[in-house]
Amino acid sequence: MKRRILVVDDEKNIRRTLGMVLRSEGFEVNEAASGEEGLRVLAETGADLVLLDVNLPGIDGLEMLRRIKRNDPDRMVVMISGEGTVAVALEATREGAFDFLEKPLTKERVLVAVRNALDLDTMGREFRELKARETDRHTMIGESEPIRKVREEIARAGPSTARVLILGASGTGKELIARAIHEASDRAAGPFVKVNCAAIPEELIESELFGATKGAYTGADASRDGKFLQADGGTLFLDEIGDMSLKAQAKVLRSLQEGEIERVGGSGTIRVDVRVLAATNKDLAVEVGEGRFREDLYFRLNVVPIVAPALRDRRDDIPRLAHHFLERFLRENNRPPLTFSAEAIRALSGSAWPGNVRELENAVERLAIMARGTEIGLGDLARAGLGTDARPAEGAGTPPASEGGPGEFRQREGAPAVPGRSAPSPARPPAGGIPAVSPEEIQRVGGLVEARRRFETACIREALTAAAGNVSAAARLLGIDRTNLHKKIQSYGIETTDPPEPGVRS
Repeated sequence: MKRRILVVDDEKNIRRTLGMVLRSEGFEVNEAASGEEGLRVLAETGADLVLLDVNLPGIDGLEMLRRIKRNDPDRMVVMISGEGTVAVALEATREGAFDFLEKPLTKERVLVAVRNALDLDTMGREFRELKARETDRHTMIGESEPIRKVREEIARAGPSTARVLILGASGTGKELIARAIHEASDRAAGPFVKVNCAAIPEELIESELFGATKGAYTGADASRDGKFLQADGGTLFLDEIGDMSLKAQAKVLRSLQEGEIERVGGSGTIRVDVRVLAATNKDLAVEVGEGRFREDLYFRLNVVPIVAPALRDRRDDIPRLAHHFLERFLRENNRPPLTFSAEAIRALSGSAWPGNVRELENAVERLAIMARGTEIGLGDLARAGLGTDARPAEGAGTPPASEGGPGEFRQREGAPAVPGRSAPSPARPPAGGIPAVSPEEIQRVGGLVEARRRFETACIREALTAAAGNVSAAARLLGIDRTNLHKKIQSYGIETTDPPEPGVRS
Protein backbone atom coordinates (compact mmCIF):
# COMPACT_ATOMS: atom_id res chain seq x y z
CA MET A 1 0.00 0.00 0.00
CA LYS A 2 1.28 3.45 -0.92
CA ARG A 3 2.35 5.73 1.91
CA ARG A 4 0.37 8.98 1.98
CA ILE A 5 2.04 12.38 2.42
CA LEU A 6 0.29 15.71 3.01
CA VAL A 7 2.11 18.83 1.77
CA VAL A 8 0.97 22.06 3.45
CA ASP A 9 2.50 25.24 1.94
CA ASP A 10 1.01 28.52 0.76
CA GLU A 11 3.35 28.65 -2.24
CA LYS A 12 1.77 26.84 -5.18
CA ASN A 13 5.10 26.16 -6.91
CA ILE A 14 6.51 24.53 -3.75
CA ARG A 15 3.44 22.29 -3.47
CA ARG A 16 3.64 21.33 -7.16
CA THR A 17 7.37 20.61 -7.04
CA LEU A 18 7.20 18.55 -3.86
CA GLY A 19 4.19 16.69 -5.26
CA MET A 20 6.04 15.77 -8.46
CA VAL A 21 9.15 14.59 -6.55
CA LEU A 22 7.19 12.49 -4.09
CA ARG A 23 4.82 10.96 -6.64
CA SER A 24 7.79 9.95 -8.80
CA GLU A 25 9.04 7.99 -5.77
CA GLY A 26 5.74 6.11 -5.44
CA PHE A 27 4.07 8.13 -2.72
CA GLU A 28 0.46 9.29 -2.68
CA VAL A 29 0.34 13.06 -2.16
CA ASN A 30 -2.38 15.45 -0.97
CA GLU A 31 -1.90 19.22 -0.89
CA ALA A 32 -3.19 22.15 1.18
CA ALA A 33 -2.51 25.93 0.94
CA SER A 34 -3.29 26.87 4.56
CA GLY A 35 -3.30 25.52 8.06
CA GLU A 36 -7.08 25.36 8.16
CA GLU A 37 -7.23 23.47 4.86
CA GLY A 38 -4.41 21.21 5.98
CA LEU A 39 -6.24 20.19 9.17
CA ARG A 40 -9.41 19.51 7.16
CA VAL A 41 -7.60 17.36 4.56
CA LEU A 42 -5.74 15.51 7.31
CA ALA A 43 -9.01 14.71 9.08
CA GLU A 44 -10.64 13.52 5.84
CA THR A 45 -7.84 11.49 4.23
CA GLY A 46 -5.20 10.97 6.91
CA ALA A 47 -1.47 10.92 6.21
CA ASP A 48 1.60 8.94 7.19
CA LEU A 49 3.68 12.13 7.07
CA VAL A 50 3.00 15.87 6.94
CA LEU A 51 5.41 18.29 5.22
CA LEU A 52 4.44 21.55 6.90
CA ASP A 53 5.56 25.11 6.15
CA VAL A 54 6.14 27.33 9.17
CA ASN A 55 4.79 30.55 7.62
CA LEU A 56 1.15 30.03 6.66
CA PRO A 57 -1.79 32.42 6.41
CA GLY A 58 -4.26 32.08 9.29
CA ILE A 59 -3.12 29.22 11.50
CA ASP A 60 0.66 29.19 11.19
CA GLY A 61 2.75 26.03 10.92
CA LEU A 62 3.74 25.84 14.59
CA GLU A 63 0.12 26.10 15.74
CA MET A 64 -0.94 23.46 13.21
CA LEU A 65 1.90 21.24 14.49
CA ARG A 66 0.59 21.63 18.05
CA ARG A 67 -2.94 20.68 16.98
CA ILE A 68 -1.70 17.66 15.00
CA LYS A 69 0.33 16.38 17.95
CA ARG A 70 -2.51 17.03 20.37
CA ASN A 71 -4.82 14.77 18.34
CA ASP A 72 -2.19 12.19 17.32
CA PRO A 73 1.16 12.32 19.16
CA ASP A 74 2.62 9.63 16.87
CA ARG A 75 1.96 11.52 13.61
CA MET A 76 5.21 12.26 11.76
CA VAL A 77 5.72 15.94 10.81
CA VAL A 78 8.64 17.56 8.97
CA MET A 79 8.72 21.37 9.16
CA ILE A 80 9.77 23.63 6.24
CA SER A 81 10.80 27.27 6.43
CA GLY A 82 12.24 29.88 4.08
CA GLU A 83 13.33 32.00 7.03
CA GLY A 84 14.72 29.30 9.27
CA THR A 85 16.19 30.34 12.58
CA VAL A 86 17.62 28.34 15.43
CA ALA A 87 14.82 29.52 17.69
CA VAL A 88 12.08 28.39 15.28
CA ALA A 89 13.80 25.02 14.74
CA LEU A 90 14.10 24.45 18.49
CA GLU A 91 10.45 25.37 19.02
CA ALA A 92 9.35 22.98 16.28
CA THR A 93 11.45 20.20 17.79
CA ARG A 94 9.98 20.83 21.25
CA GLU A 95 6.49 20.58 19.77
CA GLY A 96 7.31 17.17 18.27
CA ALA A 97 8.54 17.80 14.72
CA PHE A 98 10.74 15.00 13.38
CA ASP A 99 12.95 17.22 11.19
CA PHE A 100 13.35 20.81 10.01
CA LEU A 101 14.14 21.72 6.36
CA GLU A 102 15.23 25.12 5.12
CA LYS A 103 14.32 26.56 1.71
CA PRO A 104 15.49 26.36 -0.97
CA LEU A 105 14.78 22.64 -0.86
CA THR A 106 16.78 20.00 -2.69
CA LYS A 107 15.36 16.72 -3.90
CA GLU A 108 17.98 14.67 -2.04
CA ARG A 109 17.46 16.43 1.28
CA VAL A 110 13.67 16.14 1.04
CA LEU A 111 13.74 12.43 0.20
CA VAL A 112 16.22 11.65 2.98
CA ALA A 113 14.00 13.42 5.53
CA VAL A 114 10.85 11.74 4.18
CA ARG A 115 12.32 8.23 4.18
CA ASN A 116 13.83 8.63 7.64
CA ALA A 117 10.52 9.86 9.02
CA LEU A 118 8.55 7.04 7.40
CA ASP A 119 11.07 4.42 8.55
CA LEU A 120 10.72 5.68 12.13
CA ASP A 121 6.94 5.71 11.72
CA THR A 122 7.02 2.08 10.58
CA MET A 123 9.17 1.05 13.51
CA GLY A 124 6.89 2.93 15.87
CA ARG A 125 3.80 1.20 14.48
CA GLU A 126 5.46 -2.22 14.76
CA PHE A 127 6.54 -1.50 18.32
CA ARG A 128 3.05 -0.36 19.32
CA GLU A 129 1.51 -3.45 17.72
CA LEU A 130 4.02 -5.69 19.49
CA LYS A 131 3.35 -3.94 22.80
CA ALA A 132 -0.40 -4.30 22.26
CA ARG A 133 0.00 -8.03 21.57
CA GLU A 134 2.14 -8.45 24.68
CA THR A 135 -0.37 -6.50 26.74
CA ASP A 136 -3.13 -8.68 25.33
CA ARG A 137 -1.19 -11.82 26.29
CA HIS A 138 -0.68 -10.57 29.83
CA THR A 139 -4.20 -9.28 30.44
CA MET A 140 -6.16 -11.00 33.16
CA ILE A 141 -9.45 -12.09 31.59
CA GLY A 142 -12.55 -12.72 33.68
CA GLU A 143 -15.23 -11.16 35.84
CA SER A 144 -15.97 -14.04 38.21
CA GLU A 145 -15.90 -13.47 41.95
CA PRO A 146 -12.52 -15.22 42.47
CA ILE A 147 -10.87 -13.06 39.79
CA ARG A 148 -12.44 -9.88 41.17
CA LYS A 149 -10.99 -10.78 44.55
CA VAL A 150 -7.54 -11.27 43.01
CA ARG A 151 -7.79 -7.89 41.27
CA GLU A 152 -8.69 -6.22 44.56
CA GLU A 153 -5.68 -7.83 46.25
CA ILE A 154 -3.42 -6.68 43.40
CA ALA A 155 -4.76 -3.14 43.70
CA ARG A 156 -3.89 -3.10 47.41
CA ALA A 157 -0.53 -4.87 47.22
CA GLY A 158 0.76 -3.40 43.95
CA PRO A 159 1.52 0.19 45.06
CA SER A 160 3.25 -1.04 48.23
CA THR A 161 6.82 -2.28 48.57
CA ALA A 162 5.71 -5.55 50.18
CA ARG A 163 6.87 -8.90 48.86
CA VAL A 164 4.07 -11.06 47.48
CA LEU A 165 3.89 -14.86 47.40
CA ILE A 166 1.58 -16.08 44.66
CA LEU A 167 0.13 -19.53 45.26
CA GLY A 168 -1.79 -21.78 42.90
CA ALA A 169 -1.70 -24.83 40.68
CA SER A 170 0.17 -24.91 37.38
CA GLY A 171 -1.56 -23.03 34.58
CA THR A 172 -3.65 -20.75 36.81
CA GLY A 173 -1.95 -17.52 35.70
CA LYS A 174 0.51 -16.79 38.50
CA GLU A 175 2.77 -14.87 36.12
CA LEU A 176 -0.15 -12.68 35.05
CA ILE A 177 -0.72 -11.76 38.69
CA ALA A 178 2.98 -10.95 39.13
CA ARG A 179 2.99 -8.72 36.05
CA ALA A 180 -0.17 -6.95 37.22
CA ILE A 181 1.45 -6.25 40.58
CA HIS A 182 4.50 -4.83 38.78
CA GLU A 183 2.31 -2.62 36.57
CA ALA A 184 0.42 -1.34 39.63
CA SER A 185 3.65 -0.38 41.40
CA ASP A 186 5.88 2.69 41.14
CA ARG A 187 8.37 0.36 39.43
CA ALA A 188 6.17 -0.10 36.36
CA ALA A 189 8.63 1.84 34.19
CA GLY A 190 11.45 -0.45 35.34
CA PRO A 191 12.24 -3.97 34.14
CA PHE A 192 10.12 -7.03 34.92
CA VAL A 193 12.47 -10.03 34.99
CA LYS A 194 11.17 -13.59 35.30
CA VAL A 195 13.16 -16.60 36.48
CA ASN A 196 11.72 -20.12 36.31
CA CYS A 197 13.57 -21.75 39.21
CA ALA A 198 12.37 -25.22 38.20
CA ALA A 199 13.83 -24.94 34.68
CA ILE A 200 17.41 -24.06 35.69
CA PRO A 201 19.81 -26.84 36.77
CA GLU A 202 20.88 -26.61 40.41
CA GLU A 203 24.52 -26.02 39.49
CA LEU A 204 23.58 -22.99 37.35
CA ILE A 205 20.88 -21.31 39.45
CA GLU A 206 23.31 -19.15 41.45
CA SER A 207 25.11 -17.73 38.41
CA GLU A 208 21.74 -17.20 36.72
CA LEU A 209 20.44 -15.21 39.69
CA PHE A 210 23.56 -13.37 40.86
CA GLY A 211 25.84 -13.35 37.81
CA ALA A 212 29.42 -14.59 37.59
CA THR A 213 32.90 -13.21 37.22
CA LYS A 214 35.25 -14.11 34.38
CA GLY A 215 36.78 -17.54 35.02
CA ALA A 216 34.31 -18.43 37.79
CA TYR A 217 33.52 -21.70 35.99
CA THR A 218 34.37 -23.46 32.76
CA GLY A 219 33.13 -21.38 29.85
CA ALA A 220 32.87 -18.12 31.84
CA ASP A 221 35.04 -16.12 29.44
CA ALA A 222 33.57 -12.80 30.60
CA SER A 223 31.78 -11.40 33.63
CA ARG A 224 28.01 -11.46 33.34
CA ASP A 225 25.09 -9.93 35.18
CA GLY A 226 22.52 -12.12 36.86
CA LYS A 227 18.78 -11.64 37.05
CA PHE A 228 18.99 -9.53 40.22
CA LEU A 229 21.11 -6.92 38.45
CA GLN A 230 18.97 -7.10 35.33
CA ALA A 231 15.93 -6.32 37.49
CA ASP A 232 17.63 -3.41 39.31
CA GLY A 233 15.06 -0.65 39.70
CA GLY A 234 12.24 -3.02 38.81
CA THR A 235 10.70 -6.34 39.78
CA LEU A 236 12.19 -9.84 39.92
CA PHE A 237 9.66 -12.67 39.65
CA LEU A 238 10.91 -15.98 41.05
CA ASP A 239 8.53 -18.54 39.58
CA GLU A 240 8.39 -22.06 41.05
CA ILE A 241 10.56 -20.97 43.95
CA GLY A 242 9.63 -24.16 45.79
CA ASP A 243 12.02 -25.99 43.44
CA MET A 244 15.04 -23.86 44.36
CA SER A 245 17.94 -25.60 46.12
CA LEU A 246 18.61 -24.85 49.78
CA LYS A 247 22.01 -23.37 48.90
CA ALA A 248 20.46 -20.90 46.44
CA GLN A 249 17.73 -20.14 48.96
CA ALA A 250 20.36 -18.99 51.46
CA LYS A 251 21.82 -16.53 48.96
CA VAL A 252 18.38 -15.21 47.98
CA LEU A 253 17.61 -14.68 51.68
CA ARG A 254 20.81 -12.69 52.11
CA SER A 255 20.02 -10.51 49.11
CA LEU A 256 16.57 -9.78 50.54
CA GLN A 257 17.96 -8.95 53.98
CA GLU A 258 20.94 -6.88 52.88
CA GLY A 259 19.81 -5.50 49.52
CA GLU A 260 23.04 -6.65 47.92
CA ILE A 261 24.37 -9.57 45.89
CA GLU A 262 27.70 -11.20 45.16
CA ARG A 263 28.61 -12.64 41.77
CA VAL A 264 29.71 -16.27 41.62
CA GLY A 265 33.49 -16.18 41.86
CA GLY A 266 33.47 -12.58 43.08
CA SER A 267 34.69 -11.15 46.33
CA GLY A 268 32.79 -7.85 46.51
CA THR A 269 29.11 -7.06 46.96
CA ILE A 270 26.84 -5.08 44.64
CA ARG A 271 23.88 -3.03 45.86
CA VAL A 272 20.59 -3.78 44.09
CA ASP A 273 17.16 -2.19 44.30
CA VAL A 274 14.77 -5.00 43.45
CA ARG A 275 11.24 -5.92 44.52
CA VAL A 276 10.97 -9.69 44.67
CA LEU A 277 7.74 -11.52 43.88
CA ALA A 278 7.62 -15.31 44.15
CA ALA A 279 5.24 -18.04 43.06
CA THR A 280 4.87 -21.75 43.65
CA ASN A 281 2.42 -24.60 43.16
CA LYS A 282 3.75 -26.30 46.28
CA ASP A 283 2.59 -25.94 49.87
CA LEU A 284 5.64 -24.15 51.25
CA ALA A 285 4.52 -24.66 54.83
CA VAL A 286 4.72 -28.41 54.22
CA GLU A 287 8.07 -27.98 52.43
CA VAL A 288 9.39 -26.07 55.45
CA GLY A 289 8.20 -28.81 57.82
CA GLU A 290 9.97 -31.47 55.75
CA GLY A 291 13.20 -29.48 55.55
CA ARG A 292 13.09 -28.72 51.82
CA PHE A 293 12.50 -24.97 52.17
CA ARG A 294 14.04 -22.45 54.54
CA GLU A 295 11.60 -21.18 57.13
CA ASP A 296 13.25 -17.74 57.33
CA LEU A 297 13.01 -17.31 53.53
CA TYR A 298 9.39 -18.45 53.61
CA PHE A 299 8.53 -15.73 56.13
CA ARG A 300 10.45 -13.14 54.10
CA LEU A 301 8.52 -13.97 50.93
CA ASN A 302 5.09 -14.61 52.41
CA VAL A 303 4.32 -11.02 53.42
CA VAL A 304 1.24 -10.78 51.19
CA PRO A 305 -0.09 -14.12 49.91
CA ILE A 306 -2.34 -14.13 46.83
CA VAL A 307 -3.99 -17.32 45.62
CA ALA A 308 -4.52 -17.83 41.87
CA PRO A 309 -7.87 -19.65 41.59
CA ALA A 310 -8.17 -22.90 39.67
CA LEU A 311 -10.23 -22.71 36.49
CA ARG A 312 -12.83 -25.08 37.95
CA ASP A 313 -13.49 -22.42 40.62
CA ARG A 314 -14.18 -19.71 38.05
CA ARG A 315 -16.21 -21.52 35.40
CA ASP A 316 -18.18 -18.36 34.60
CA ASP A 317 -15.01 -17.00 33.00
CA ILE A 318 -14.52 -19.93 30.60
CA PRO A 319 -16.69 -18.54 27.74
CA ARG A 320 -14.93 -15.18 27.91
CA LEU A 321 -11.51 -16.85 28.05
CA ALA A 322 -12.30 -19.19 25.16
CA HIS A 323 -13.46 -16.33 22.90
CA HIS A 324 -10.43 -14.24 23.90
CA PHE A 325 -7.96 -17.01 23.06
CA LEU A 326 -9.72 -17.78 19.78
CA GLU A 327 -9.75 -14.14 18.64
CA ARG A 328 -6.09 -13.72 19.53
CA PHE A 329 -5.04 -16.87 17.68
CA LEU A 330 -6.99 -15.89 14.56
CA ARG A 331 -5.59 -12.36 14.62
CA GLU A 332 -1.96 -13.40 15.15
CA ASN A 333 -2.12 -16.05 12.43
CA ASN A 334 -4.25 -14.16 9.89
CA ARG A 335 -6.87 -16.89 9.95
CA PRO A 336 -10.43 -16.45 8.61
CA PRO A 337 -13.27 -15.71 11.06
CA LEU A 338 -14.26 -18.55 13.37
CA THR A 339 -16.57 -18.79 16.33
CA PHE A 340 -17.91 -21.26 18.89
CA SER A 341 -21.33 -22.83 18.85
CA ALA A 342 -23.38 -22.47 22.01
CA GLU A 343 -23.10 -26.23 22.59
CA ALA A 344 -19.32 -26.10 22.31
CA ILE A 345 -19.10 -23.27 24.85
CA ARG A 346 -21.30 -25.23 27.26
CA ALA A 347 -19.07 -28.27 26.79
CA LEU A 348 -15.90 -26.26 27.43
CA SER A 349 -17.47 -24.60 30.46
CA GLY A 350 -18.28 -27.95 32.02
CA SER A 351 -14.95 -29.69 31.38
CA ALA A 352 -12.58 -30.50 34.23
CA TRP A 353 -9.51 -28.56 32.99
CA PRO A 354 -6.94 -30.00 35.43
CA GLY A 355 -4.33 -27.94 33.57
CA ASN A 356 -6.36 -24.78 34.24
CA VAL A 357 -6.21 -21.71 31.96
CA ARG A 358 -3.06 -22.89 30.18
CA GLU A 359 -4.79 -26.12 29.18
CA LEU A 360 -7.84 -24.20 27.95
CA GLU A 361 -5.63 -21.87 25.89
CA ASN A 362 -3.85 -24.81 24.24
CA ALA A 363 -7.18 -26.53 23.61
CA VAL A 364 -8.63 -23.45 21.89
CA GLU A 365 -5.57 -23.17 19.66
CA ARG A 366 -5.94 -26.84 18.71
CA LEU A 367 -9.63 -26.32 17.95
CA ALA A 368 -8.87 -23.27 15.80
CA ILE A 369 -6.44 -25.32 13.73
CA MET A 370 -8.57 -28.47 13.44
CA ALA A 371 -12.05 -26.93 13.08
CA ARG A 372 -14.01 -27.69 9.94
CA GLY A 373 -16.06 -24.75 8.74
CA THR A 374 -16.70 -21.38 10.34
CA GLU A 375 -18.06 -22.62 13.67
CA ILE A 376 -16.49 -24.85 16.31
CA GLY A 377 -19.04 -27.45 17.38
CA LEU A 378 -19.19 -30.59 19.49
CA GLY A 379 -17.85 -32.65 16.61
CA ASP A 380 -14.76 -30.46 16.48
CA LEU A 381 -14.25 -30.93 20.23
CA ALA A 382 -14.46 -34.70 19.82
CA ARG A 383 -12.02 -34.72 16.89
CA ALA A 384 -9.59 -32.61 18.93
CA GLY A 385 -9.73 -35.17 21.73
CA LEU A 386 -11.48 -32.84 24.16
CA GLY A 387 -14.61 -34.91 24.72
CA THR A 388 -17.99 -33.51 25.68
CA ASP A 389 -17.97 -33.66 29.47
CA ALA A 390 -19.82 -30.39 29.95
CA ARG A 391 -22.21 -29.89 32.81
CA PRO A 392 -25.41 -28.46 31.31
CA ALA A 393 -26.62 -25.03 32.27
CA GLU A 394 -29.28 -24.83 34.96
CA GLY A 395 -32.75 -25.31 33.62
CA ALA A 396 -31.54 -26.94 30.43
CA GLY A 397 -33.54 -30.05 31.21
CA THR A 398 -30.53 -32.37 31.05
CA PRO A 399 -29.52 -34.29 34.15
CA PRO A 400 -26.32 -32.94 35.73
CA ALA A 401 -23.05 -34.75 36.05
CA SER A 402 -22.45 -36.68 39.25
CA GLU A 403 -22.08 -34.86 42.51
CA GLY A 404 -18.35 -35.58 42.38
CA GLY A 405 -17.87 -32.77 39.84
CA PRO A 406 -17.51 -32.36 36.09
CA GLY A 407 -16.24 -35.01 33.80
CA GLU A 408 -18.57 -37.86 34.81
CA PHE A 409 -20.69 -39.94 32.44
CA ARG A 410 -24.27 -38.86 31.98
CA GLN A 411 -26.47 -41.83 32.63
CA ARG A 412 -28.81 -43.35 30.11
CA GLU A 413 -30.32 -46.76 29.83
CA GLY A 414 -27.51 -49.19 29.19
CA ALA A 415 -24.76 -46.70 30.11
CA PRO A 416 -22.01 -47.75 32.52
CA ALA A 417 -22.77 -47.50 36.19
CA VAL A 418 -20.82 -44.71 37.86
CA PRO A 419 -20.05 -44.91 41.57
CA GLY A 420 -22.19 -42.52 43.53
CA ARG A 421 -25.08 -42.51 41.03
CA SER A 422 -27.88 -44.90 40.33
CA ALA A 423 -28.31 -46.22 36.84
CA PRO A 424 -30.59 -48.78 35.22
CA SER A 425 -29.05 -52.23 35.29
CA PRO A 426 -28.51 -53.67 31.84
CA ALA A 427 -30.48 -56.73 30.93
CA ARG A 428 -27.37 -58.86 30.32
CA PRO A 429 -24.29 -57.58 32.13
CA PRO A 430 -21.04 -59.04 30.84
CA ALA A 431 -18.72 -61.26 32.82
CA GLY A 432 -17.37 -59.58 35.93
CA GLY A 433 -20.58 -57.67 36.62
CA ILE A 434 -19.49 -54.41 34.93
CA PRO A 435 -22.00 -53.13 32.36
CA ALA A 436 -20.77 -52.87 28.79
CA VAL A 437 -20.50 -49.50 27.09
CA SER A 438 -21.68 -49.24 23.53
CA PRO A 439 -19.35 -47.93 20.79
CA GLU A 440 -21.81 -45.07 20.30
CA GLU A 441 -21.44 -44.04 23.95
CA ILE A 442 -17.64 -44.25 23.73
CA GLN A 443 -17.70 -42.11 20.58
CA ARG A 444 -20.08 -39.63 22.17
CA VAL A 445 -17.77 -38.90 25.08
CA GLY A 446 -14.74 -38.47 22.85
CA GLY A 447 -13.12 -41.88 22.64
CA LEU A 448 -11.82 -44.67 24.87
CA VAL A 449 -9.13 -42.58 26.55
CA GLU A 450 -11.67 -39.95 27.60
CA ALA A 451 -14.13 -42.61 28.73
CA ARG A 452 -11.48 -44.25 30.91
CA ARG A 453 -10.50 -40.86 32.38
CA ARG A 454 -14.09 -40.15 33.39
CA PHE A 455 -14.64 -43.61 34.81
CA GLU A 456 -11.43 -43.45 36.85
CA THR A 457 -12.29 -39.94 38.06
CA ALA A 458 -15.68 -41.13 39.27
CA CYS A 459 -14.19 -44.21 40.97
CA ILE A 460 -11.50 -42.15 42.73
CA ARG A 461 -13.98 -39.59 43.98
CA GLU A 462 -16.24 -42.33 45.29
CA ALA A 463 -13.32 -44.02 47.06
CA LEU A 464 -12.20 -40.72 48.61
CA THR A 465 -15.73 -40.10 49.85
CA ALA A 466 -15.90 -43.58 51.36
CA ALA A 467 -12.48 -43.04 52.99
CA ALA A 468 -13.43 -39.60 54.37
CA GLY A 469 -10.73 -37.99 52.21
CA ASN A 470 -7.89 -40.23 53.39
CA VAL A 471 -5.81 -41.01 50.31
CA SER A 472 -4.06 -44.02 51.82
CA ALA A 473 -7.40 -45.61 52.73
CA ALA A 474 -8.84 -44.76 49.31
CA ALA A 475 -5.82 -46.35 47.64
CA ARG A 476 -6.42 -49.56 49.61
CA LEU A 477 -10.07 -49.56 48.52
CA LEU A 478 -9.01 -49.15 44.90
CA GLY A 479 -6.22 -51.70 45.12
CA ILE A 480 -3.42 -49.34 44.05
CA ASP A 481 -0.49 -47.79 45.91
CA ARG A 482 -0.78 -44.33 47.47
CA THR A 483 1.77 -42.66 45.16
CA ASN A 484 -0.01 -43.91 42.04
CA LEU A 485 -3.32 -42.61 43.38
CA HIS A 486 -1.77 -39.20 44.11
CA LYS A 487 -0.54 -39.00 40.51
CA LYS A 488 -4.02 -39.76 39.21
CA ILE A 489 -5.55 -37.20 41.58
CA GLN A 490 -3.16 -34.57 40.22
CA SER A 491 -3.71 -35.60 36.59
CA TYR A 492 -7.50 -35.49 36.88
CA GLY A 493 -7.64 -32.31 38.95
CA ILE A 494 -9.39 -33.93 41.90
CA GLU A 495 -9.31 -31.93 45.12
CA THR A 496 -8.16 -33.57 48.32
CA THR A 497 -7.00 -32.30 51.70
CA ASP A 498 -4.65 -35.22 52.26
CA PRO A 499 -0.96 -34.14 51.94
CA PRO A 500 0.86 -35.44 48.86
CA GLU A 501 3.34 -38.26 48.78
CA PRO A 502 6.93 -36.84 48.91
CA GLY A 503 8.01 -35.88 45.42
CA VAL A 504 4.42 -35.84 44.12
CA ARG A 505 2.69 -32.52 43.40
CA SER A 506 -0.98 -32.41 44.12
